Amino acid sequence: MNNCEGKIPTASSTPTPVVQDTRCYTIEDLMAMLILSRPTVCRLLKQNEFRWFKVGGAYRISKTSFDAWLNDGSIEPNPAV
Repeated sequence: MNNCEGKIPTASSTPTPVVQDTRCYTIEDLMAMLILSRPTVCRLLKQNEFRWFKVGGAYRISKTSFDAWLNDGSIEPNPAV
């Protein structure tokens, strides 16, 4: 019970911005979504499977292009065993 006692924090005067929707993914985003390694995701980029561009040294992948690639069934389902 001691952990709950004390002052209640107040909201800060400047709200924290919340990103509602992103227009681009990062390599790390694709790695997490597809459960793939970095080299495999980079190979997909080199094969131009979807639109991407570089900002400085960082890759950005078009969300629209990637989502269309994913939804079009570009990933073959596992064969039934």
